[in-house]
Amino acid sequence: MAAQSTLRRPQDPLLALYLRYSDLLRSRIGQSSRMTRIIATITLLLSIIGSGYGGYTWFRARAKERAQGRRLLRRNSGIRGKDGSRTIYVPYKGSKTSKVLIHPTKPTTFDAHRRLFLNPPASARAKDDGSATQIPPPTTKPGLNLAFLHQFLSLGSIMVPRWGSKETGLLMSHGVFLLLRTYLSLLIARLDGDIVRDLVAGKGRAFAWGIVKWCGIGTLASYTNAMIKFLQSKVSIAFRTRLTRYIHDLYLTDNNNYYKLMNLDGGIGHGPDQFITQDLTLFCSSAAALYSSMGKPLVDLFVFNYQLYRSLGPLALSGILTGYFSTAVLLRKLSPPFGKLKAVEGKREGDFRGLHSRLLANAEEISFYGGADIERVFLVRSFKDLQRWMEGIYSLKIRYNMLEDMILKYSWSAFGYLVTSLPVFLPAWGGMGGAMELADAPEGMGRERGRMKEFITNKRLMLSLADAGGRMMYSIKDISELAGHTSRVYSLIATLHRVHANAYYMPRGTHPEFYSLADSQGTIHNGFDGVRLEQVPIVAPSLHPRGGDELIESLSFIVHSGDHLLISGPNGVGKSAIPRIVAGLWPVYRGLVSRPRGFGLDGIMFLPQRPYLSVGTLRDQVIYPHTEIDMREGDVSDADLQKVLDAAHLGYLPAREGGWDARKEWKDVFSGGEKQRMGLARLFYHEPRYAFVDEGTSAVSSDVEGVLYERAKEQGITLITISTRASLKKYHTYNLTLGLGVEGEQWEFERIGTEKEKLGVEKELQELRKRLDRVDEWKMRREEIENELREVWTSEGEIAPPPYQEEEDQPMPEGPTEGTAN
Repeated sequence: MAAQSTLRRPQDPLLALYLRYSDLLRSRIGQSSRMTRIIATITLLLSIIGSGYGGYTWFRARAKERAQGRRLLRRNSGIRGKDGSRTIYVPYKGSKTSKVLIHPTKPTTFDAHRRLFLNPPASARAKDDGSATQIPPPTTKPGLNLAFLHQFLSLGSIMVPRWGSKETGLLMSHGVFLLLRTYLSLLIARLDGDIVRDLVAGKGRAFAWGIVKWCGIGTLASYTNAMIKFLQSKVSIAFRTRLTRYIHDLYLTDNNNYYKLMNLDGGIGHGPDQFITQDLTLFCSSAAALYSSMGKPLVDLFVFNYQLYRSLGPLALSGILTGYFSTAVLLRKLSPPFGKLKAVEGKREGDFRGLHSRLLANAEEISFYGGADIERVFLVRSFKDLQRWMEGIYSLKIRYNMLEDMILKYSWSAFGYLVTSLPVFLPAWGGMGGAMELADAPEGMGRERGRMKEFITNKRLMLSLADAGGRMMYSIKDISELAGHTSRVYSLIATLHRVHANAYYMPRGTHPEFYSLADSQGTIHNGFDGVRLEQVPIVAPSLHPRGGDELIESLSFIVHSGDHLLISGPNGVGKSAIPRIVAGLWPVYRGLVSRPRGFGLDGIMFLPQRPYLSVGTLRDQVIYPHTEIDMREGDVSDADLQKVLDAAHLGYLPAREGGWDARKEWKDVFSGGEKQRMGLARLFYHEPRYAFVDEGTSAVSSDVEGVLYERAKEQGITLITISTRASLKKYHTYNLTLGLGVEGEQWEFERIGTEKEKLGVEKELQELRKRLDRVDEWKMRREEIENELREVWTSEGEIAPPPYQEEEDQPMPEGPTEGTAN
């Protein structure tokens, strides 16, 4: 039997080896014990059940995640991780959602990048005087210079942070398709020559096969071109995503950079919205297009020049390179400053857009004043400036485009015919084409057909080379325009870094002026149980490099828990400046400021003079700046929010506005009193230990105002109120009066209800009584003045002057002078 089995073995050694191992496996299984087979069977069943349960668990988790995504899709909320990351859900394919994880920029990254934006190399700095450590954004004119190179590379370190990033993969994929497109262009050039040769020779079969190959390569080339455009768009979006997140992380910080950028620095001149939206978009699109417009032509230049060198010889290559360099120099000399023009265009576009935004933001006030005509004047003037500038740019482009077309299209086409004719007329200098001409080949071998093929191929290569060269030359203009966008984006990030580091600009060779932003020496202490100011000057800061305006020379007071403080005084004495200094919006030039740490139950909350209503639902207005997820995690329900609104006398809002999930333009829906009471509702919701209320009840009636203050005190909130209402004294413990101006004192801090205060009130009442007693005397004096005026003025005009006056002032007109009666 074994012999028969051996005889039946196949001759293939691999098959014999397989059969041998199969026999060995069957013998091992037959020899295994029954217990081993049972264990193997149970293990297999458990693995099947476990994989099924795992798949079911994964499916349930995925379904739960999708449901959560649909619930959070239309809400201003996101899930925050322990590392500071946020998870948001965005629409995807109709009703589906896609989870996006956003990681914040690390503080160490800002520290590493600060030297790139605050300490550029000497060649990239502005030409004006600037310190080596604290300088404003470079004011070098945008253009092709070292400043542009430094700015672009600095922004590039943000757009492509590391080699393993997504942006690197996109750029590499884009580069692969660019190389593939160049290779396909080379194949098409050779195939074009073959098709023409076969057509002239009358080879129908070869000609038809060439057409088939042409269609196949054309299909692949079409797909390659589409992928190049698609990847260029993906690169642009990836660049914009990186820069936008970077700017937002640097712009919206606990350091209040978004406030200081406009109120303390002024480095960018106008609002950052134009920079973050339009300029950033144009920069990313130009940067992504530049990679494509310069990457492929650069590869084409090397590949096609090498092919032409082989086909046409060194003389042709020398002429081509000479033509390239001379064309580049000529266009560089005659090119207008597109970078500077583009930067100014962006600025004027921003001015025009800013006027429209200002009109929309203040539409009601302008309507009350009837200011439509003057606003139209401002808009027309701004648009006229933009129009004249754009027309000037278009006029420059007409002349430059004529020069470009003449040189790059027609002159280079004529030059291409001369170059491709070298193998025919100068075969000794014609490379491989010239070698074919010098070869002793009879005409019957198809020399004309060979010339036709080589000419068509070389012409195709020359056209592709001319196109690559033209795109390289056009890129000079694109780079100039990119320099303008780069300068504006770099200026924004540099200003943000300077504000974030509190490194305000001070020109070299000058001494810091009194209360200069570059000379802030005060101390802020966080974690204090109360609010304390010690020898702090109240100064309204000014933009660099001017000094601030001193409102109070030195202010000192302390507020502990339960000691409610009322800050009063006339307008313009610095009442609203105190919460700005405590909140860190204004610098502490001297002295010490102590405040609680954080926000909420153990922190401090500020209610500004102008109530702010955010974008979102009615629920979001009450819990701002919390999100709905924060509210749910704090075990707060909509019923609890209803109690908060009832306490603020706003309990009717959910029914009136259509529920908690209603979305409206709340600043236009709420009245002035409702806006202020919504601010107090936020105060009741967050329940901080301390709260600054800056004129928070000026539009609320006195009876409701008292109820609101009593409710805040019942919740254990220590109030620091800024108001001119004397009726609020009964809800506070101390009174800080500013703007006294008596005997050199600018402020007074005293306890409410003391004998001194009562004496002060009595003294003020006595002064008022004395003034009232003199009312009759002032009335009599007013009648005397009116009688004297009646004697001087008549209904016909002024009375005639006395005789002695006529003698002194000869010649005088006769009779009374004509006038108008008063």
